[in-house]
Amino acid sequence: MSSPVEIPFQSIVTIDRQNETPVYLQISRQMINAIQRGVLYTGARLPGTRSLAEILSVHRKTVVAAYNELDAQGWIELRPNKGTFVTQKSPAIADSPASFNADYLVKYPQKTGFAFEESMLLDRPVSVSKAELEFTDGLPDVRLAPMDKLAKAYSSVLRRNNNRKLLGYSHVEGNAFFRTKLADYLNNTRGLHIGKENIITTRGIQMGIYLASMLLLKKGDHVVVGNLSYYTANMIFQQAGANIISVLVDEHGISVEAVRKLCETKRIRMLYITPHHHYPTTVTLSAERRMELLNLSVQYGFIILEDDHDYDFHYNSSPVLPLASADPAGMVVYIGSFCKALAPGLRSGYIVAPQNLITELGKFRRIIDRQGDLMMEQALGELLDEGEIQRHIKKAQKVYHQRRDLLGTLLQADFQEYLHFKTPPGGLAIWTEWRKDVNLMRLSKNCLKQNLHLPQTLLFQTGQLSAMRLGFGNLDEGEIRTAVEILNYSINL
Repeated sequence: MSSPVEIPFQSIVTIDRQNETPVYLQISRQMINAIQRGVLYTGARLPGTRSLAEILSVHRKTVVAAYNELDAQGWIELRPNKGTFVTQKSPAIADSPASFNADYLVKYPQKTGFAFEESMLLDRPVSVSKAELEFTDGLPDVRLAPMDKLAKAYSSVLRRNNNRKLLGYSHVEGNAFFRTKLADYLNNTRGLHIGKENIITTRGIQMGIYLASMLLLKKGDHVVVGNLSYYTANMIFQQAGANIISVLVDEHGISVEAVRKLCETKRIRMLYITPHHHYPTTVTLSAERRMELLNLSVQYGFIILEDDHDYDFHYNSSPVLPLASADPAGMVVYIGSFCKALAPGLRSGYIVAPQNLITELGKFRRIIDRQGDLMMEQALGELLDEGEIQRHIKKAQKVYHQRRDLLGTLLQADFQEYLHFKTPPGGLAIWTEWRKDVNLMRLSKNCLKQNLHLPQTLLFQTGQLSAMRLGFGNLDEGEIRTAVEILNYSINL
């Protein structure tokens, strides 16, 4: 049996006087850690309280309190006339100590001790940059977000005693008041005919796609998407076990004829579309094709998953109403959010569907998110009721309209020999197609040297395509001018 002197307690226990944790708990917790990792092994004799206090340069009462904590938790035992020992009942490694290494006591494992399947499917290039300027894939300007209004509404919600019930469990579909006001808002702006029972709230578009996919898709199902399409949605469909089939997207949106031909040869389970401003090319699905797709969905029985991520910003005319507004057969699952209208970090989204599907989606939502943030949803509901969100969107639309026009004018003036584009009728990005001999990755690296970040996810370069999605929403007019100057300079490096 080891004597106390052989164990380097001054290295096992490190006391931080600036730490808010009481010293006696620091001592007991570090000794428990040493026991769990086998440095203090089963049966090891511990120093007396006076001796350990001298070793650690603390008051004896502090060590007494630490030993009491260890004893209360069952890690040590006092043997009359013999001393204090690591208990035989402890889960420590018996009989012999692990070789002492100070790093071993504070080391967290770098890898699991068990095998699991790592997903290459869900890999996504993440490019974090400290550059002052960045073209995004179409994010809004968080500086425009109505934070004063939201803060005032949220603070008011928190202060009201009758809102304490929102701190408990409630409807898995989300805050009932918010869903009621959201239904009114969607009916007024999107021509829907829904009530709160047709809505379940989410933490954004991706969560909506995920919930719908987990419920509606099974392994081997065929999902039709545009070529090109939203990469996150594609990953979710594949994770659900579905096979993705891409079809042509032209200036009028996804090809209805291509979808029809597929339906004649395969059983299609779902069609995923971003009809208002197709991702990434920004084209709008024509009204004629919308009706044709609805008819096809009824004829062949496939679900239309309508992702309307960019509906709120349309500049040239009134936006085309979503497919869900003209769906009498219940074939459309409509997904939207306020992440573009307000700010990406305010994770507020929703799914609109017939009530039976909303009920089933609630069962899935319960096991991953339970119910969402009822307090924040109450605040958003009140802002909708007061018209504040509607007024903000109207103001922001004018700002983004000007930014779109400015970026389009600058690109037209400075890059005619390198690219061509069509000014999008709405949204927060411009789709640009470049000359095949322009190396977009090299251009991105050159821009980064000049403090402009062009994320890899914006670049689409293959043997058949050389294109870039340039989001302008997050940049003010001065920043847009500077970014285009850097782009122009970098292409000639």
